[in-house]
Amino acid sequence: MEIATVRFGTIPVQEDKVIVFPKGILGFSHDTRYILFPHGEGSPFYWLQSIDDGAVAFVVMNPQLVTADYAIDVDESLLKELQADGISDLEVMCIVTIPPNRPEKMTINLLGPIVINVSRCLAVQIVSTDEKYSHRYPILAESS
Repeated sequence: MEIATVRFGTIPVQEDKVIVFPKGILGFSHDTRYILFPHGEGSPFYWLQSIDDGAVAFVVMNPQLVTADYAIDVDESLLKELQADGISDLEVMCIVTIPPNRPEKMTINLLGPIVINVSRCLAVQIVSTDEKYSHRYPILAESS
């Protein structure tokens, strides 16, 4: 199938690659189907593009590329919700915010990770209460 997007024009989508968010993403509960694709070759960033609304797309990345000790609590209910046999079935991504004309000030939301069961194409966004993380964690180190 093909979808019309604001950023990328019309793009082909393999139906077996559509990631379903049964509850949507926080603030976007009506958008439940997304496709994940790389920003570019060698880039740590990915696009999470809504199939339901071509104007909705998020930049996401693996949070461990920003803070190597990043971890979330995965309990039995989350595994069950994502139809996962174990944590090895899961991939974690976090939404990146890039201020207009200030890419050096980009941040990552470590409090709202997206957990994906890649083999089942099921995902949820959870809310972390770990006080050592922030919803605006700087991606690039401050220069002195």
